[in-house]
Amino acid sequence: MMGRSAYINGTSITPMNRRDRTIEDMAHQVVAEALLDAGVAADAVDLVIFSNATAGRLLDQGCIRGQSFLQKAGLRHAGIINVDNSCAGGSSALHLASLAALGGSGTVLAVGVEKMWTGDRAATLAGIEDGVPLADRIRMHQELENPSGSVLMGLNATWTIDQMRERGATPEQFAAVVVKSRRHAAHNPDAQYQSEVTIDDVLNSAPITGPLTRLMCSSFTDGAAAAVISATPRSGAPRIRASVVRSGNGDLDYHDRLAETGAAAWEQAGLGPDEIDLIELHDATSAEELYALESLGFFAPGDAGPATMAGKTAAGGGGVAVNTSGGLVGRGHPLGATGIAQVVEVTRQLHGQAGGRQVPEARIGVAANTGGMIWGDAAFIGIHVIESS
Repeated sequence: MMGRSAYINGTSITPMNRRDRTIEDMAHQVVAEALLDAGVAADAVDLVIFSNATAGRLLDQGCIRGQSFLQKAGLRHAGIINVDNSCAGGSSALHLASLAALGGSGTVLAVGVEKMWTGDRAATLAGIEDGVPLADRIRMHQELENPSGSVLMGLNATWTIDQMRERGATPEQFAAVVVKSRRHAAHNPDAQYQSEVTIDDVLNSAPITGPLTRLMCSSFTDGAAAAVISATPRSGAPRIRASVVRSGNGDLDYHDRLAETGAAAWEQAGLGPDEIDLIELHDATSAEELYALESLGFFAPGDAGPATMAGKTAAGGGGVAVNTSGGLVGRGHPLGATGIAQVVEVTRQLHGQAGGRQVPEARIGVAANTGGMIWGDAAFIGIHVIESS
């Protein structure tokens, strides 16, 4: 993001602990609230980038999803562009919204919404696995089938075993991540899970596959989030200092791709991990939080777990605060909305509006969202570095 900057003028997020709302209801709420936060009328929006992953399979709306779900949102003059990028649709929408704003599109609205609870668990799992190419999906089912029914959790379990064997990570460290994240989520009224847990609770919860237990894994989540992006800032609006995206093709391991993308984000932002106050990252499992922190350069290999056990990754813990929203395991993971939800949390932190999970004097935050798998590589990674004005 060289030269001029894009700004986050308004945000909104739905509570993620409900299953009774329609996708239209959630979408309309975040659009109305984000525009109110930005002081913008609905008919003044010039462009909408709309993110959703599963409505084609789960709600029988394969195309024009934004137009369909925002029909009554009052967006009279806006063009609507739909993005489907698996779990990283939110960061994809934000990247495109930032480019559009810098390109002269005026007021741009990034919206992500997902309705995952439909009563058909197998269909939802299939919708998640749509983020893997068919041939690779077949291979994963042959090699990673497990009692949980999720081959993607099977893949995460292999990474978890690698961490334990190669980096000395322990189940207690993975559990400590959950304890920290759920403590943050308990102070987040929009989180899916708002009760604290203990290490024993985590270790003794139902097994998923390999070392992973139920509380170590993210859940199906209904939810939505939105952000108003413009090249003209409101007073106090945070600035997007870097917006970096990468797609893998199978040439690299997932975590090597994450490291590569992180390095590009630090270069574009002109700073390093040691200058970041907080990060919202893609913890599909609690073990993945540790692996991602090390891949992004916040800790040397094997050091993220002990730091978490020592409380250094908690808000006010003296180091980078990680997933103050509760992350995917605490706040929830509505696929196409997650990347925007991360930015909502970073923005609240930079405004000093995060209540009991507030990071003292937060000035620079990061949102790191990944989505899809392609032969062991990341299908998409989007990293946004955001600073207070």
